[in-house]
Amino acid sequence: MTALITGASKGIGREFVIEFARHKIDVVIVARSKKLLNELAFFVKREYNVSTHVVCIDLSNINAAEELYEILKKKNLTVNYLVNNAGFGDYGEFAKSNLKKQSEMINLNILTLTKLTHLFVQDMKDRKYGKILNLASVAAFQPGPLMSVYFATKQYVLGFSEAISEELKRYNVQVTALCPGPTESDFGQVADFQMLKNPKPNRFPSAKAVAQYGYKMMIKGRVVAIHGIMNTIMTTLVRIVPRSLVRKIVRYRLK
Repeated sequence: MTALITGASKGIGREFVIEFARHKIDVVIVARSKKLLNELAFFVKREYNVSTHVVCIDLSNINAAEELYEILKKKNLTVNYLVNNAGFGDYGEFAKSNLKKQSEMINLNILTLTKLTHLFVQDMKDRKYGKILNLASVAAFQPGPLMSVYFATKQYVLGFSEAISEELKRYNVQVTALCPGPTESDFGQVADFQMLKNPKPNRFPSAKAVAQYGYKMMIKGRVVAIHGIMNTIMTTLVRIVPRSLVRKIVRYRLK
């Protein structure tokens, strides 16, 4: 069995690699940083004695998904588990934002995820087996003033994952949308998000805890997996609170 994990060099993605390796599943690890990927590959091979394959590629590029798929085809690698973890956010008012960065975010968070799912799911259907985990967020359940595009991309990931999970049931291919809340990772630095840039110790769940939960829910075949009791309560409440109030609350929390 082999798992493909994108955004594997840091944070939740790195912890997913370790989690799969811990369960004796070979890994294909994908990100931009060759140095970090090679270090991770060496670590999991030494600790868990699994096969590791490193692919250094920028998945925000428009044709990156097709390139990655062809690379693995040439290596004759069969992907049984696909973890679409790669993604990033941005903080600030949309009108003042860098459009290039917003476009790259949409490409990575939505387009590349969709393409990779479409490419690898064909093989999973033919084999009548496969599991896909798409990293959504509790952001998927609400609008996000000051992080508008990021929240919108996660709404897409959740809706897309739920829809295709129903379509793929008869082929024994399962899809999970993992929805964590704020997590201790490098996300805050990339997004310039103050809440996560210098958090108090243990204020948020660790990337390891989120990855372990996500792996468990993926194996169980859970379609929507919300990490944490408070996050579960919050995503339930936003469905019954007036949308005008939700927008104000989210903006206040993101300030």
